[in-house]
Amino acid sequence: MKFVIPVAQMTSQIPLSGSFIHFIAACEVLGALGLILPRLLGIKPWLTPLAAALLIVIMIGAVVITLQTQPAAGAILPFVTGVLCAFVAYGRWRAVP
Repeated sequence: MKFVIPVAQMTSQIPLSGSFIHFIAACEVLGALGLILPRLLGIKPWLTPLAAALLIVIMIGAVVITLQTQPAAGAILPFVTGVLCAFVAYGRWRAVP
């Protein structure tokens, strides 16, 4: 959605620049690919927990920005996504490397 919604509309809701929002969107897409492709293709499986850990950082930022700009209920989705990424990172690094 960050690539589809006009920049003026996004920056009116979020106190970030349009180019930074597009950068975050690109990082989210690359992180999602990093979660799926290494295991699916069987190459460089260490990328999966790394992608999950870096997505946790993005989700922490999303929770903070959401809490600053919207009601607290809006922060539930990025928080749950961050927790799920933490499970993936832990599971791929420690439980089932």
